[in-house]
Amino acid sequence: MAGFKVEDAALESAKVGSSKEESTKIEHYQVIAECPTVDEFCALRKQVGWGETDVNMAALSLKNTLYCVCIRQSKILLAMGRVVGDNAMYFYIQDVIVTPAYQGRGLGHLIMLNIEEYLQASAQKGATIGLLAAQGKSAFYERYDYMKRPSKRLGPGMCRFV
Repeated sequence: MAGFKVEDAALESAKVGSSKEESTKIEHYQVIAECPTVDEFCALRKQVGWGETDVNMAALSLKNTLYCVCIRQSKILLAMGRVVGDNAMYFYIQDVIVTPAYQGRGLGHLIMLNIEEYLQASAQKGATIGLLAAQGKSAFYERYDYMKRPSKRLGPGMCRFV
């Protein structure tokens, strides 16, 4: 994370592509390159319907994170995203989460911009960057040049839940 910019961000609450006249409010968010607390992480996952998360597993998972970015407003966690992997050949985008009350305000985009900046600095040519999109979220990631699988070139992605 050395040299990575962390700064306060002001986002317009209007959707991307709308004119400034349509935007009625500016909200200030703090973008921080750090992991949330274990309790915050588990609570945010639960808020978006991902169920209960074992706190010991969550603590170990967060500890092994390569990169994490959080968005806060008045110290309250609104959104997060992280990168896991071997820090050489494989990087996986994980847990891109925006609390439901703040979805559609550009926070997910801001999370991805920070993740993409980290990956650009960390992943060398030949590395693989992967992710598992939640149901209905593929189009969001396609904006950042991630492709659906299967494709003409690649077979279907697979996973197994324990």
